[in-house]
Amino acid sequence: MAGVFEVEVDGVEHDHGLEHHDEPNQVKIIGHTEPPWWMKVEHARMHAKHKGHEAMHAEMVLILIVTLVVAQLVLVQWKQRHPKSYNLVTLFQMWVVPLYFTTKLHWWRFLTTWFIFSVITAYISYRATRKPLACTTPRLVYKWFLLLYKISYATGIVGYSVVMFTLFGINLIFRIKPEDAMDFGVSLLFYGLYYGVLGRDFAEMCADFMASTVGYYSASGMPTKHLSDNICAVCGQPILVDVSEEGIIENTYRLSCNHVFHEFCIRGWCIVGKKQMCPYCKEKVDLKRMFSNPWERPHVMYGQLLDWLRYLVAWQPVIIGFVQGINYVLGLE
Repeated sequence: MAGVFEVEVDGVEHDHGLEHHDEPNQVKIIGHTEPPWWMKVEHARMHAKHKGHEAMHAEMVLILIVTLVVAQLVLVQWKQRHPKSYNLVTLFQMWVVPLYFTTKLHWWRFLTTWFIFSVITAYISYRATRKPLACTTPRLVYKWFLLLYKISYATGIVGYSVVMFTLFGINLIFRIKPEDAMDFGVSLLFYGLYYGVLGRDFAEMCADFMASTVGYYSASGMPTKHLSDNICAVCGQPILVDVSEEGIIENTYRLSCNHVFHEFCIRGWCIVGKKQMCPYCKEKVDLKRMFSNPWERPHVMYGQLLDWLRYLVAWQPVIIGFVQGINYVLGLE
């Protein structure tokens, strides 16, 4: 079979070939190549298969929007009416959902840190839920979660900084590939935000158990014990450093209600445990007034960011899975 093709150059057709034969498999290139007949058949089949999918895609988008709105309303009502069950279910999903995806993707570094975090936090939570409560447990609990909070905060800041430096090309100064720098920054940001959210939820749960066990705080708002002037209402231990003195390890804070607390205890209670009230009299605590140092205020803002990310990490995958289930039942692709 002779190979024949025609090419049009400057308006003149040039014949390249020994003979002219009008064969069905002959391909002529005049400005562009005509697709073979089998490609046209496949193209027609694809259009026939996907005919009407524009309406189907619009229906899928509508289902997604409606499901997101309804789910948000249900979650808000659930949180307002039954906050305890909502927090427990959210905490369980925060702990399990990322584990499923990281195991599936074989992210062994995350699985290692998750295992270490789970073992230590399980031990701390076990100590916090024992009755009678050991006198050293409250400080141990608050120190651990405060340390975890600061580590996650610093990790998230470093990760965010690396991402921004990569976007501005600063990584090239150190001869680091952009994809490597971006992967490193996003990984640190993920670690910081995830463990920050998970640590706050566990801290709040332990704070509730310990407050009821110590006995100064109750759900009705009436203290069950009398608080002495030199006793911390969070841990029940004596105050050794005066409010006006500078402590070697930690200072002593006095709230507007005149109740005094250890620094680690009140920080853990208000910031980590999200209890913005006095543990003894339930008076509202002004965090900006109590922590006058401007470097402390970003921690409060960071806590609000973690509250928003809790919904994104814990509930968003569940909602998306529910939407996919609806699409599967309705036969939408």
